[in-house]
Amino acid sequence: MTSTLAPASADRAARARDTAGPRRRTRVLALPEARWAAAALVLFLIALPLQLTGAPAWTWGPLYALTYAAGGWEPGWAGLQALRERMLDVDLLMVVAALGAAAIGQVMDGALLIVIFATSGGLEALATARTADSVRGLLGLAPATATRVEADGREESVAVEELTVGDTILVRPGERVGADGRVLDGASDVDQATITGEPLPVAKEKGDEVFAGTLNGTGALRVRVERDASDTVIARIVRMVEEASETKAPTQLFIEKVEQRYSLGMVAATLAVFLVPLAFGAALTGSLLRAMTFMIVASPCAVVLATMPPLLSAIANSGRHGVLVKSAVVMERLGEVDAVALDKTGTLTEGTPRVTDVRLLAGAGLEEDELLTLAAAAEHPSEHPLARAVVDAARERCLDLPVAEDFGSTPGVGVTATVDGRKIAVGAPARLLDGVADPGSARASVVAGELADGGRTAVLVTVDGTPAGLLGIADRLRGDAAATVSSLATLTATAPVLLTGDNLRAAARLAAEVGIEDVRAGLLPQDKVGAVKALEGAGRKVMVVGDGVNDAPALAAAHTGVAMGRAGSDLALETADAVIVRDELATVPAVISLSRRARKLVVQNLVIAGVCIAGLVVWDLAGTLPLPLGVAGHEGSTVIVGLNGLRLLREAAWRRAAQ
Repeated sequence: MTSTLAPASADRAARARDTAGPRRRTRVLALPEARWAAAALVLFLIALPLQLTGAPAWTWGPLYALTYAAGGWEPGWAGLQALRERMLDVDLLMVVAALGAAAIGQVMDGALLIVIFATSGGLEALATARTADSVRGLLGLAPATATRVEADGREESVAVEELTVGDTILVRPGERVGADGRVLDGASDVDQATITGEPLPVAKEKGDEVFAGTLNGTGALRVRVERDASDTVIARIVRMVEEASETKAPTQLFIEKVEQRYSLGMVAATLAVFLVPLAFGAALTGSLLRAMTFMIVASPCAVVLATMPPLLSAIANSGRHGVLVKSAVVMERLGEVDAVALDKTGTLTEGTPRVTDVRLLAGAGLEEDELLTLAAAAEHPSEHPLARAVVDAARERCLDLPVAEDFGSTPGVGVTATVDGRKIAVGAPARLLDGVADPGSARASVVAGELADGGRTAVLVTVDGTPAGLLGIADRLRGDAAATVSSLATLTATAPVLLTGDNLRAAARLAAEVGIEDVRAGLLPQDKVGAVKALEGAGRKVMVVGDGVNDAPALAAAHTGVAMGRAGSDLALETADAVIVRDELATVPAVISLSRRARKLVVQNLVIAGVCIAGLVVWDLAGTLPLPLGVAGHEGSTVIVGLNGLRLLREAAWRRAAQ
């Protein structure tokens, strides 16, 4: 009868998904795996100091026994169930090895092994449940109800699930759009960063497409529904994240892949060491002792424990420098990356619009500070992101803003106000210049085109109806973006790809500044997933770095997903395999380099552990290896490779990785 190995991770993931409640963040102890792991850890931490201080065995022995029971019953039971289906569960072997260690007096070593594996299982279940919570929470972006306009003009509040294609809905100022559709009437600025990642609201008017879950600005819109609630872009994002999470190839540490085959061989060899001498008339006690010694010195537990320190040390060192790597598997996978796809807004840029240019028009008779003061005073009452950028620019120059009167705002056009007795208008050049015959209009149009060609959003300022100047506004590039792109290109031998929902002109300008040639702009979430799959279809192991809801499907589909922590959405943070907590983009190549160093140490440790195990096994089979000496040799090799792995805890290891 042949046996196969069945990793327990799929079962844990399924139980975690079942346990996580909708639209509610899972608490750690809400999961049974986490509760049992916590109980095993607490019992172990109580028993260990009692044993080390020489307390009687009756004080710490029962605590260790409870540790074995709390941390080992669930994987043990799952393993026994797997055996009924002719499968050998890796966790079951760990439990058997721990019990074997206890049988020969190594109670503490066995308990430590149980605690390590129980804690790993609990963390895995928690991560899976948190991701499921965030995916379900994404549905909260779309409103539960919408205002449907009947044919006779009556308005009725209905659940969005009741909307059908062809219905007309009214979206009032400040409301979220209830369905994917097209504007029939009205004008407004709509913040659709959750869908496209664009940093600035987009002007919408008759004929423009809008998406469910996006936030309407100050204007009212009548929208014709064009997609069913189950087929909106936001609903498709949810499905893509769930499908990518479920179909992503199961991952394991390299040593676990080796261990699955090694464990089968070890079990068979242990039985042979015990049964073959008996068949030739050897004594039962001697054969059993030799077999037990063989099982200990050949146990895969030592190899597993010898493999983890480099990866755990790399995780700890990364954490100290603002990179949260969620598991040892992720740390290992980071070193395999050979292609990188970067989001634009919030990743390569800061995600906040800033005034980059102040351009005066001839004949206006204003200085830069005076123009900025008038524009900021007029924009001060507005909540539009462009208005905040103008006000922030004035404050950075320490300008005193006079009080604006008669403030008015027109969606898609701009604002008007009276400042120090002068009528000020700030807004879109094309709208404010429409029908204006002033000689400065032609020059204003030229300057606006120059700003647009440079990837800026042009904002015109008029004083008493006369064009006085323009402001250029853009999302500011992160200071370490260009250096990071260069480092990533060196590490992966391929220049990164830019994937963005922003317009091509702005994306191309920014890409040129940081040294990226492959620019893919105007992408919806499903388009980003398609780009990632195309790269992976070409044999690349892709890392995606992003921050928004619209990046989450690509983060889930990629070989490794990395989220920017400060501006990152909950969904992106939970879906990603690693999080850049401090938004320092330069840590991305550093953590890849550190992962590769950890992988090299893992190979070194495997060689050391393999040589020690092989030597002890040969000694036990060819001669007579005393059991205490076998245990000492096995544990000694574990200590050696453990100390070797701990070298990555040093600050010097991070400095070398960041070079």
